[in-house]
Amino acid sequence: MAGGVVPQGAGDMSRIEAPVTVKAYLICAFAAFGGIFFGYDTGWMGGVLAMPYFIELYTGFKYDFATKTPIGMPLSEFIIPSSTSSLFTSILSLGTFLGALVGGDIADFIGRRPTIIGGCLVFTIGCILEIASTNQEVLFVFGRLIAGGGVGFISAVVILYMSEIAPKKVRGAMVSGYQFCITIGILLANVVVYTTENRNDTGSYRIPIGVQFLWAIILGGGLLFLPESPRYFVKKGEIEKAAKALAFVRGQPEDSAYIKDELAEIIANNEFEMTNIPQLSYVQSWLACLKGDLSKGDSPIRRTILGAGLQCAQQLTGINFIFYFGPQFFKQLGTIPNVFLISLITTLVNVLSTPISFVTIEKLGRRAILIGGGVGMVICQFIIAILGVTAGRSELHNNSAVAAMIAFISINIAFFASTWGPTAWVVVGEIFPLPIRSRGVGISTASNWFWNTIIAVITPFLVGADRANLGPKVFFLWGSLCIFSTLFAYFLVPELKGLSLEQADMCMAAVSPRQSRGWRPDHTFAGEMQHTTEEKALASEAIEEKV
Repeated sequence: MAGGVVPQGAGDMSRIEAPVTVKAYLICAFAAFGGIFFGYDTGWMGGVLAMPYFIELYTGFKYDFATKTPIGMPLSEFIIPSSTSSLFTSILSLGTFLGALVGGDIADFIGRRPTIIGGCLVFTIGCILEIASTNQEVLFVFGRLIAGGGVGFISAVVILYMSEIAPKKVRGAMVSGYQFCITIGILLANVVVYTTENRNDTGSYRIPIGVQFLWAIILGGGLLFLPESPRYFVKKGEIEKAAKALAFVRGQPEDSAYIKDELAEIIANNEFEMTNIPQLSYVQSWLACLKGDLSKGDSPIRRTILGAGLQCAQQLTGINFIFYFGPQFFKQLGTIPNVFLISLITTLVNVLSTPISFVTIEKLGRRAILIGGGVGMVICQFIIAILGVTAGRSELHNNSAVAAMIAFISINIAFFASTWGPTAWVVVGEIFPLPIRSRGVGISTASNWFWNTIIAVITPFLVGADRANLGPKVFFLWGSLCIFSTLFAYFLVPELKGLSLEQADMCMAAVSPRQSRGWRPDHTFAGEMQHTTEEKALASEAIEEKV
């Protein structure tokens, strides 16, 4: 492998790392734009499902747009059936689950950047099919599936790309920008839906779908001018390209001590890992993510369980219940005149709360805000559920109780947006060694979308007026699951703030998650390699002298 040469002086712990430049911020901020896809597609479907024209189109029911009332039935029955709502919502998540699994492989084969661009193209094809459907349920579902595949490519590989190019001092804050873009996407979707909800034509749902073409053009076109990940080039043995890419994202000359040191550590870490995970066949490379000793922090299977479990725990907080089915749920509360406006307000809370994590994730650390955020959500969700079965029951028409429920829903969203939303993605981008990083991140992202699919499938049946009709009682379920998420963070998530990706490897191998906060590196992979190389040279000289 071409990465076998470690620059002289590499591994010196006294070196000062390269300063964080405006260019580095801008590159990561632009890559984070991929979150717009995720968020926007999460946001518009819930609103469209409650649109009168869309309900007419897919049910045959009639609606008087002049009086804004259904014809021949009460408003509570003028809904998309739970089975159809479940299918339309969950099929995108299924496509994204599959796309996330495949995306990691493609990213290893052709690079991180081209894979994201390819995801934009696939996503565009799916959007065209959705727009062309016009009451053809099969075509609409197929379009959602294809678009989901594109989102899967993007959601898995953007995290991989950002984690690999971001400076370690601000990596958490920069990767949090991905979640921030997700929240902006959800907000934009709600704004567009709010402006088209009362249209009596196909523009009511086609406009929200068509806006997505803009996101594909911006992200796909812009990435043509951004560099490939330096760590991808190292993985491929193309060290000169890696040096050039690293110099570009750090804003330093290729021959500077900053670039030489960081590149040497990346090379040495890759070679160290490749001795434990050698070149494998396609199937073996996937199986490598599932090998090792569960009791050891540096075990591949331990990290895979951590990544996939963390994304599962994030989904089990119940946050997407509000963003997928918010308008329908708010209708059930009975006293809200404009459910679309309330959904818009909750998404605005989501957007404004996320930037808090830009500071706290590096100041307080990953573990602290995951645990604190989880406790906050548990409290809010049980309060919502208790209010919902007492003073907030729909037949009581208690406006104050309903307002209190909406307030605690907003506080719950704020807890999620400033903690679990961004931090789960940050940790997933940090925990995998380079040889299995793309597949590990792919599996973790696929886990997010798998549980997203499960929740999207079952929730309409849990809260639908034509099914279980749990209403606010569903928050007892989300609160209980959120207890699991909080315990998962406490026992299994390590503290990796301020560490390079290579140092994160050392930390997980050296200490347990609950001891990780005080851990600091006392050596580097590059230093170890240089020491080993010198020992081998001395041994070789000794043998030659004896001969």
